[in-house]
Amino acid sequence: MDEFVRNVIDIEAADRQALEHVFGRQLHDSQQVVMRVVSPNLQEESPSNGDQADDVEALPEWCNVYEGLSDDEIAAIEEVMLIRANLTRSAE
Repeated sequence: MDEFVRNVIDIEAADRQALEHVFGRQLHDSQQVVMRVVSPNLQEESPSNGDQADDVEALPEWCNVYEGLSDDEIAAIEEVMLIRANLTRSAE
């Protein structure tokens, strides 16, 4: 798998227009474009022992924010978050 990262400000105007057309939105100078080239048939490219978990990259540690908490503790955290987000206000 190949991955390419480009700063939008460094992309030439014609290429930038083409990318904006593909993405369906305007790109801003402060953004980066990340492109990844993958093969749709990974089985042929790299033999696996049948365990799909080996083919998937592990999530970063910060994604495990609820690890070790009970369902009640998670519900209590969610209750506080919803109050702080004030999701009951109108969308006007």
